Amino acid sequence: MGAFVAPLAVHLGLPLPYLLGPLIASGTIAILRPQILPTGYAFPQRIRIVFIGLIGLMIGAQITPELFSDPTALALRATALAAFVALAQLGNAYIFQRLGGYDRATAFCAGAPGGLFESIALGEESGADPARLMLQQFLRVIFVVSALPVALSLWLGAPVGSSAGLSFARETTDWVALPGIGITLGLGIVAGHLLRLPARQLTGPLLLAAAVTLSGLLVIELPQWLVNAAQIIIGTALGLRFTGLDRKLLLKATWLSFLSVTLMMALAGGFAALLLPLGDEPFDVVLISFAPGGLTEMALIALSLEANPAFVTLHHIIRILLTVAGLGVLSRRWRREKL
Repeated sequence: MGAFVAPLAVHLGLPLPYLLGPLIASGTIAILRPQILPTGYAFPQRIRIVFIGLIGLMIGAQITPELFSDPTALALRATALAAFVALAQLGNAYIFQRLGGYDRATAFCAGAPGGLFESIALGEESGADPARLMLQQFLRVIFVVSALPVALSLWLGAPVGSSAGLSFARETTDWVALPGIGITLGLGIVAGHLLRLPARQLTGPLLLAAAVTLSGLLVIELPQWLVNAAQIIIGTALGLRFTGLDRKLLLKATWLSFLSVTLMMALAGGFAALLLPLGDEPFDVVLISFAPGGLTEMALIALSLEANPAFVTLHHIIRILLTVAGLGVLSRRWRREKL
């Protein structure tokens, strides 16, 4: 199903079409027509883990030595990102817990200002409500990666992001490169489990891909068809988890997500204004670097603005890692409290 819906999402200009198209389609079926699914059906977890790992490889491969050429400015921006993550996390937790009535674990993981897959994985480990958590994270991505490209497109008078036909993956990749990709993926997944990393199925391959890229041991270039397939599988798997979701909950989650995204974009705008003196990047590029949307989509928007995609990518990687680290600490604390 996802393979048929994704091209339609591309045609319609949907941001992150290969992820969000299948997610919307499978989620719609899970919510409105769950009876057509086999009784007790669950998407194969092992398949999902492999394709989440591929996304981690793609992100990790974007980390290059050039990203660390100005350590002082990088340290200041990382500090600002840490403050942004903390303020956004606390503000979102208040919105979801106090206004939405969510339990503590669900509120904090649903309010994570980044890391769609990571926050869902950590939420599952922490006992969060999976339906509410996935719905809020999904709506966060939808709001940010839909509204921001549209707003920038209207401002610039030209399409940006995936609607502009840009991508990090290669259209064609030598088949001889695939064994190296497979080995790195497998070792990354294993390392993530052995080291007990948060959201290990993604962060393990991500960190290993970054290590081999920075060391020069291997150049990881995923073919476009493989990246597309990974997004289709992940989107379909996430959407199917909405089976039996109450429609009233969907309306409530949409309102809460609107409040949450408004708060985060206000914070992103404030930090972008404060950081302008640090470099030559214009306000819109720094804003994209803080916007709590999908890493790939934000970097693609940067390409459309003729900005350095590595600059934007590094900021989002730092934001994701800070978010995952913070949730990881909270997750371990919550598990100890239950013992």
